[in-house]
Amino acid sequence: MIRPPALARTALLTLAVCASFTFAVPRTATADLPPLKIGFLGTFSGPYADEAAPANAAIAAFFKEHGDTIGGRKVELVRKDDGGLSPENSRRLAQELIVNDKVDLLAGLTLSPNAAAVGPISTQAKKPTLIINAGGYGILEPNPYFARFSFTTGQVTYPLADWAAKQKIKNAYVVVLDFGPGIDAANTFRTAFTAKGGTIDGEVHVPLGVTDMSAYVQRVRDAKPQAVFLFLTVTGRQFLKAWQSAGGAKSGIKLLATGDLTLEKFFPDEGDSALGVYTAMNYSPTLDVPMNKKLTHDMHAIDPNVEYPDFYTVAIYDVLQAAYNVAAAQPGGIDPDKTMTLLRGMKLDSARGPIQIDPQTRDLIQPIYIRRVDKVNGQLQNTTIATYPAVKDPTEK
Repeated sequence: MIRPPALARTALLTLAVCASFTFAVPRTATADLPPLKIGFLGTFSGPYADEAAPANAAIAAFFKEHGDTIGGRKVELVRKDDGGLSPENSRRLAQELIVNDKVDLLAGLTLSPNAAAVGPISTQAKKPTLIINAGGYGILEPNPYFARFSFTTGQVTYPLADWAAKQKIKNAYVVVLDFGPGIDAANTFRTAFTAKGGTIDGEVHVPLGVTDMSAYVQRVRDAKPQAVFLFLTVTGRQFLKAWQSAGGAKSGIKLLATGDLTLEKFFPDEGDSALGVYTAMNYSPTLDVPMNKKLTHDMHAIDPNVEYPDFYTVAIYDVLQAAYNVAAAQPGGIDPDKTMTLLRGMKLDSARGPIQIDPQTRDLIQPIYIRRVDKVNGQLQNTTIATYPAVKDPTEK
């Protein structure tokens, strides 16, 4: 992904990390109706600072396409940055959005521990909350005003394990980060893979903060599996480089991972070490979907330094679509229980393909794509090689 010049990066980051601001295109709304306020609680600083510019572009693209009024009400997006992994800070900011800013809806929540902390606040205030990224298990059931527009680890690992079995991969090694989502990924992949007749030759949980992956690469090579399943988030780049340095590509061992390992923005750093990696994800910039082409065009036109959407910015766009739908159905104001009824079963056209909120779990039913990193015209890309349509989370009840 093309990076903005230093000055532009600074400006965009300043916009993203300020305590609170209102984002709205200046247009005329019906004067006697109060604005529709959406509180956006996201993570745009620290390790996630590079999401500021794409998020801004996705929001601007949505308002450009749909306007800043719905049902005669002007729409205001009040944004707060939680600063990263900070449940207590997220809880406090959610309270500020509800009590001080008097938002009608909450949206955002990048990290699962932060979402879990906001849950009781959302429940007590009966504030519908549209989750953009947090994919951890156990978040939705105790929080009846939550709906998730991202994905769970099981939603991508089950199709990946199924695809691996169809490729006649019989044994695999598991390498994941030693924290909640990593453990979830290991458990769901193991369950799905062994159910298809596969065996797990070994499993290692990498402590958070480890950057030298050479020892873990050697463990995999010593075990000689047909494939290794990886869930390492940003640390995965170090694994790929160590794998390449150790000649892993010549071993014949296939690398399988969740799609966050080969995000397009990582390709300049990963280089050819990412070639041939197979991932499962709910989105890819190369998808031949009309809305994907339009969103890509509009985001790039708004900010030429944003070359593609990603799974996070697509979720932002879809959350805004859902917010507009529930507001249009309630011209007299947002009723929390009616909003949740409207969200259950809601269908949307998305840049990732057709999606629907599961009426039972409030998770997303969506296509999952198996991708392979190829080099096309000298550029790395995630090429879709298989599609699993309308995938429900296999474990949430």
